[in-house]
Amino acid sequence: MSASLAPECNDVKERYDTCFLKWYSEKYLRGSDRENQDCAELFKNYQSCLKVALNERGINKLVEEAREDNKDNDVRLLSPPKK
Repeated sequence: MSASLAPECNDVKERYDTCFLKWYSEKYLRGSDRENQDCAELFKNYQSCLKVALNERGINKLVEEAREDNKDNDVRLLSPPKK
């Protein structure tokens, strides 16, 4: 499995990845479970860890600035096609 974007999140990412791969191969691919509730809490933990790490590095601010700079493109490209 690949390392996390933030090394301090590697352990929680590994737990989530392991859970996800198990769910995907044992449930999703066999059609028995379309929503991964088994790993939801682990995913939330990983997201929280990443959020803290990205905030500490100032990356979230850069992402938000890029989104703001491109919001007109987002509206244009993500809008439903005109009929």
